[in-house]
Amino acid sequence: MILPTLSKGGTTTITGNIYGYIRVSARDQNEDRQLVALRGIPVPERNIFTDKQSGKDFNRPEYKKLVKKLKPDDLLYVKSIDRLGRSYTEIQNQWRILTKEKQVDIVVLDMPLLDTRRGKDLMGTFLSDIVLQVLSFVAENERTNIRQRQAEGIAAAKARGVRFGRPPRPLPEGYHSAYRRWKAGTITGSAAAKECGMPLSTFRYRAELYEKSLR
Repeated sequence: MILPTLSKGGTTTITGNIYGYIRVSARDQNEDRQLVALRGIPVPERNIFTDKQSGKDFNRPEYKKLVKKLKPDDLLYVKSIDRLGRSYTEIQNQWRILTKEKQVDIVVLDMPLLDTRRGKDLMGTFLSDIVLQVLSFVAENERTNIRQRQAEGIAAAKARGVRFGRPPRPLPEGYHSAYRRWKAGTITGSAAAKECGMPLSTFRYRAELYEKSLR
């Protein structure tokens, strides 16, 4: 396939295939925004690779398939730079692998300056590298701020008495009787736990919760 590309002097052509990569951080997140952007270029549907999982590392099946397919002079589109990874180091490393080792061009749709087809001379490469470093830093810094805000929000909620996690299961029938006899010393904790059909550690943990509820 012959694809148009941009150069400092005007329009030229390269021989290669056009690809798109999409990543959303969880299976319940929607990839439509990225998909619409790639289809608008357009990227052939068969050449769009989508991962629905965290970007914390590059053990992503669709991304791996994509990298294996990429050949020199191919062109890869991503919606934003953080689709390639979550940290400054990861983004920089993947950019190097794709552009230097795989020798493909990359276009970041949210940041037109990150288009390796533009300015392949020394000055163009220099400016592109600066933009990449700044955006990679901003992406990682924003994730750090998000984690901090989440941690502060959780801490504040806990201080207000909000409980997180699954609610405990209902106590089994006969628990109250076993608990009272255990507290009175007429049966052992192991015997009481056996009556209730639960491990001793679980019985003691539920006993603590039960005692708190009586206060």
